[in-house]
Amino acid sequence: MNILVLYAHPVETSFNAGLHKTIVERLAAGGHAVDDCDLYAEDFDPRMTRAERLGYHDPRGPDDAVAGYVERLKNAEALVLSFPVWNYGYPAILKGFFDRVFLPGVSFKLVDGKVQPTLHNIRKLAAITTYGGSRFRAMLMGDPPRKIVKRMLRATIKPGAPVSYLAHYSMNFSTDRTRNAFMAKVAGTMDAF
Repeated sequence: MNILVLYAHPVETSFNAGLHKTIVERLAAGGHAVDDCDLYAEDFDPRMTRAERLGYHDPRGPDDAVAGYVERLKNAEALVLSFPVWNYGYPAILKGFFDRVFLPGVSFKLVDGKVQPTLHNIRKLAAITTYGGSRFRAMLMGDPPRKIVKRMLRATIKPGAPVSYLAHYSMNFSTDRTRNAFMAKVAGTMDAF
């Protein structure tokens, strides 16, 4: 498959960087074509401009600032998100990617004022993430990143497509053992992807 990996972490020595490396290596070893989109390395600008917002519902063309990212998303058959959860949400750079690239005519269309998902080229979705706090604490906060992946993004891609959400909670108290176990789980999931 053609797999778009969206990676959002600014520190190359982080545990998230290690997860990202494992994701890309295991998918490539499995014979997949991997489009590795490191949002920080590519200096993706998460800010939607005034002009983009005013023309949000207008058809986009090849001169659009995010046209290359739109093409990469449309060419993907699977999507893997690799990010940390900060303040119970996505890093701003990843949230900005959703705001600026998941556009009308790209991830959905409006028909009589109703949203119809259109990212049916995406046949598999996985999110690999870390949380500083516990699963219980994330649940108390409503766990927005998990809900967005398991509900909103699931509804946007091909109906019935498998969606997985792998999270290492309590990073603030993690150990070599817990990190290694999670890394092995991620490696196994990517091997089977």
